[in-house]
Amino acid sequence: MDKSMLSDLDNLPEEDKARMSTMIDGLQIRDSLRMYNNLVERCFTDCVDTFRRKTLDKQEETCVRRCAEKFMKHSMRVGLRFAELNQGAATQD
Repeated sequence: MDKSMLSDLDNLPEEDKARMSTMIDGLQIRDSLRMYNNLVERCFTDCVDTFRRKTLDKQEETCVRRCAEKFMKHSMRVGLRFAELNQGAATQD
């Protein structure tokens, strides 16, 4: 978001600011849930082979842990890269 857009938001009436804030919060929650669901689906599909018991066996547990760690590291790296690109685009304006 460039600086002119941010200043435009400051000029909004309080009611509109509150509505925008609520909408942004909803989008962030939706994105967080989507990321969590993708993580669960991917790691479950890759790591759980059978349903022999209620709990994961040691191999499955290790696989899920590694999968989740990789997924989170990847997501954080992508987020950082987008922030870098966004910051670079904002400074070009």
